[in-house]
Amino acid sequence: MGMHFDEKKQTFSIDTANSTYQFQVDRHGFLLHLYYGKKISGNADYLLKYLDRGFSGNPACLINDRTFSMDVLPQELPVWGSGDFRSPAFVVEKEDGTRSVDLKYVTYQIRKGKYSLPGLPAVYVSDEEATEAETLEIVLEDSVLSLEVDLLYGVLPKLDIITRAIQIKNKGADIVYLDKLMPASLDFITGDYDLITFHGRHTMERLMQRVPINHLSQRIGSRRGASSHQFNPMLIAAKPETTDFFGDCYAMEFVYSGGFQAEALKDQFGTTRVQMGLQEEGFHYSVAFGETFTSPEVILSFSRDGFDRLSHNLHDVIRQHICRGAYQYQPRPVLVNSWEGSLCNITRDSLLSLAREGKEIGLDMLVVDDGWFGNRDDDNTSLGDWYANEEKLGGSLAQLITDVNRIGLKFGIWMEPEMISEKSHLYEMHPDWALQIPGRIPIRGRNQLVLDFSRKDVRDYIYDRICDILDSGNIEYLKWDYNRSIYDVYSEGVTHQGRVLYDYMLGLYEVLEKLVNRYPHVLIEGCSGGGGRYDAGMLYYTPQIWTSDNTDPIDRMLIQYGTSFGYPASTMAAHVSKSPNEQTGRVTPIQTRVIAAMYGSFGFELDLSLLTKEEKKAAGEEVKKYHRLERLITDGRYYRLSDPAKDKFCAWSFVSRDESEALVNAVVLKLQSNDELFYVRPKGLKPERVYKEINTGECYDSDLLMSAGLPLPKETGEHRAYQFHFILQQ
Repeated sequence: MGMHFDEKKQTFSIDTANSTYQFQVDRHGFLLHLYYGKKISGNADYLLKYLDRGFSGNPACLINDRTFSMDVLPQELPVWGSGDFRSPAFVVEKEDGTRSVDLKYVTYQIRKGKYSLPGLPAVYVSDEEATEAETLEIVLEDSVLSLEVDLLYGVLPKLDIITRAIQIKNKGADIVYLDKLMPASLDFITGDYDLITFHGRHTMERLMQRVPINHLSQRIGSRRGASSHQFNPMLIAAKPETTDFFGDCYAMEFVYSGGFQAEALKDQFGTTRVQMGLQEEGFHYSVAFGETFTSPEVILSFSRDGFDRLSHNLHDVIRQHICRGAYQYQPRPVLVNSWEGSLCNITRDSLLSLAREGKEIGLDMLVVDDGWFGNRDDDNTSLGDWYANEEKLGGSLAQLITDVNRIGLKFGIWMEPEMISEKSHLYEMHPDWALQIPGRIPIRGRNQLVLDFSRKDVRDYIYDRICDILDSGNIEYLKWDYNRSIYDVYSEGVTHQGRVLYDYMLGLYEVLEKLVNRYPHVLIEGCSGGGGRYDAGMLYYTPQIWTSDNTDPIDRMLIQYGTSFGYPASTMAAHVSKSPNEQTGRVTPIQTRVIAAMYGSFGFELDLSLLTKEEKKAAGEEVKKYHRLERLITDGRYYRLSDPAKDKFCAWSFVSRDESEALVNAVVLKLQSNDELFYVRPKGLKPERVYKEINTGECYDSDLLMSAGLPLPKETGEHRAYQFHFILQQ
């Protein structure tokens, strides 16, 4: 396993436990992609064929060789200006508006350990793991532009993970502009593939979509300044026959939280190209002499055993090598959040009452959501004025924190640091701190503007205000929200506005990194109207994310199902909310709401005083159960056991790493009179063994369970939910 270079064949191979990634330096200095898939021992260069193809141009370095064209050959980094008319991964523009780049191989280096990216989140390894991980750096050069391009490849062999990033160094006198950059581009020489993406909208995020890759450009992305509710920066390319447990599939996952795009296309000769990188529109990044631009990285993984194995690879790399800090593995607090119970209408009495109710059912933490600061009685004012409203809180924030701690709960707080209200003291003092175009009335979202995090003075001010709040008392949790998209991109004092969106994201990462280092004990939960910035980049700083503003347990089945393809359960914050549900009005039993929320990091989002005595007792028992099962849920192998978009029930399971324990969950989505029986087929159990279901005491043959399944009880009543806890018998 690892990386090696065949001097004779001029071929680079990256081997993991179950895959091989291979490319070649050809005789003209171009990097040609050869193979990515099942682990091999041979050289795949024989797959390349050189033919004269009409209307496919030939590189300038070739004379009278019409059989060589970049318009036909598979490449590692397709560029605009090489004669390739397919989708480029790299477009460079000069001051005069011309676009052309001609990159040739210079040298390489293989070194132990995984590269890091300055100012950006990235897959990391510990010092102990550095001997297994490796980095391959390929140096390319355009001699006319005096441009050096370094391709960075990282490998975590045991996890079947490969990463890709790019650094561009300007060694010439002229400014160049980066107009397109896709750190990962894969060319599959032959074969048919499906494209699996995850689309949605606010309150219905990451809905799985599967379509064939054919002879048209298929593109997803976000122009919103954030990774967005509408598309997630994660995709899968799969053979048409691939299922959860069978077939070849490839994942791309972007470690970035801003605008992105991904493209897939089958070209005129049957080659399939799949790419992922930065959003093209609004990206016109100037790189002057001596400057280096560093791209975010893309995580790649291959599975020949279907989507389950692919998801496990991604879950492991995110949980073990993206998430960091005290809460990477330790149990998360089971909390109650004040938002759905009170909105902005919080008072000292309502918060302390909620804390006492939470303590009664065994919760660990109270989170004070929106409404605690400035003149914030609704969501139209005060963003940026991060000072406690002592009149509303009945005293200082420090005193409230102390009183909640005395009740026996930890304290958490909500903030939206990247935003500013025009009705705020901060805006009165610094209107130029908001992103808005001079001479134009700004486009508002949620009646608020976005602070310009590309500016150091803005970042420093907001960082200091956050620190003042976190230093005011024993705050152990920060919910970081972001509730609008970016429209008017203009930063005062910046010559090249095409830099702003990318520099904004670097600025956000800088603030988060400083906070993570200063407050290692604080759990930061990411949020953007729920799941509008649910990506691997944010998980580097916030080890859990509010999965969706939609807490309806039936809708959550689709949302959490789609999320599970690329993200582990430990990153999904899910709460029990009221019934009828605030978003849909749907009525569901308390058990269903609880089981749906046990998909990940567990909590409550309602006025607990409205629960009946029986519901409170049930909730208390479920909190105790979650504490017992949390390790299984957050660190166990996750399996999808149904497709909620097609089936009448949604089922999923968590299986311990040693396969000694399994938690099988099912929620009935559709119920009809005199309906068929629903059978749930667990996965991941030890074959030829016996498992005991601890709630009933019944024992089951593992092979029979996995092949024939377990029938759900036949009951009336909508949206019933069931949970089965299996223990391996010795």
